[in-house]
Amino acid sequence: MTAEFKKAVAAVEEKEWHPLEREIEGRILATGQEWAEVCFVPAWAARSKKGPGYRFLAIRELLGQKEFPGMEVQLPFPTLNWGEQQYKLFGVVTNRDLAGDKLIWWSRERCGKGEEMHAIMKNDLAGGHLPSAHFGANATWWAIMILAFNLNSLMKHLALPEGWESKRLKAVRFGFINLAGRVVNRSRQLIIRLSGSHPAYAILLEVRRRLRALWMATESTVLALDPP
Repeated sequence: MTAEFKKAVAAVEEKEWHPLEREIEGRILATGQEWAEVCFVPAWAARSKKGPGYRFLAIRELLGQKEFPGMEVQLPFPTLNWGEQQYKLFGVVTNRDLAGDKLIWWSRERCGKGEEMHAIMKNDLAGGHLPSAHFGANATWWAIMILAFNLNSLMKHLALPEGWESKRLKAVRFGFINLAGRVVNRSRQLIIRLSGSHPAYAILLEVRRRLRALWMATESTVLALDPP
């Protein structure tokens, strides 16, 4: 929230501010906030004409209580005065072309997801425990971790039954991977025997069915793309 951005926000005409509303169970509810597009180009975004284009949006919210003269305090969030009114002020920068209100709600729905994914990569998949003092080895370790993260996400969405998409790798490991069984090597075949009464047994059968269906769909697509 730079002084230049605040100056650009203050120059926005009053008619350009739109109420930010939210739909809950078919009802449109007011949030007490307003948004507007801001004509603002910072130095870092104007270094090249071929660079990506960005949009800047401002969100303001009227403070319910005015400051008493001589008793001004430092608030823990940015503010801006319009005449005698004081507002909370927030900024959003994006390269998307969504309508302003939809863009703001999309951004808020994503809050916390980046941190959650970083926690999974660092803790569940050992991305935070680099094995070497060499940059190249650590970069390879990180690339393998990203590959494992993507494969795990695909497995949960495509192979595991409904309800497993949101489970962390620890839950998948204890509920699906770390199973007690007997490994039998007979007639040049490797057989794993599990207890039929185990709750994961039905899940394993469903996973095998889904993987087979996925493989058959992939094979048919490849055959359709191959020339005769």
